[in-house]
Amino acid sequence: MAVHAFMDESERDRRYYLCVAIVDQTQVNLLRKQLSCLLMPGQRELHFYHEKTPRRRALVDKIARLPVTVRIYQTRYTPRTDEDARQACLELAVTDLLNMGTHRLVIDTRAERDRFDGRTIRNQLSDQPAHGNFSYEHNDSKLEPLCWIADTAGWCFGAGGNWRRRIMPIIDDVIEL
Repeated sequence: MAVHAFMDESERDRRYYLCVAIVDQTQVNLLRKQLSCLLMPGQRELHFYHEKTPRRRALVDKIARLPVTVRIYQTRYTPRTDEDARQACLELAVTDLLNMGTHRLVIDTRAERDRFDGRTIRNQLSDQPAHGNFSYEHNDSKLEPLCWIADTAGWCFGAGGNWRRRIMPIIDDVIEL
């Protein structure tokens, strides 16, 4: 089964969460349409942090029923080590994605900091010669609705409690570094 992956991050209480939504390539266009239908008039993207609590509940309940899985890579960090935390999570995520036969990885952009991700991914690709047709890109989440799944999963998982329980139907694995 060929899959595509969509990545976003979340941080809470000195924990760094790198969240990867994994989607069967045959479902990509349908899921984009379904997610775009969740937007309010004038809204350009779903960013869970900016939503009000009642809307968050409705959104997470809909997203948790989608045919996707999410892997969460988590670690502790300090303000001076947040980039190191991200790159350690990304390194393991890319290895896992390559082992799954992932064709494409879309990462929510962080502008000038994208270069750190590029270096980590290139290093992982050079260490694994049989990476096949794997490609990656950084993209603004306003342009890629499937990144909204990773954003929602990270926010809910990091919040814990009832939020975590609500998102768990699509959480496939949580990897602690």
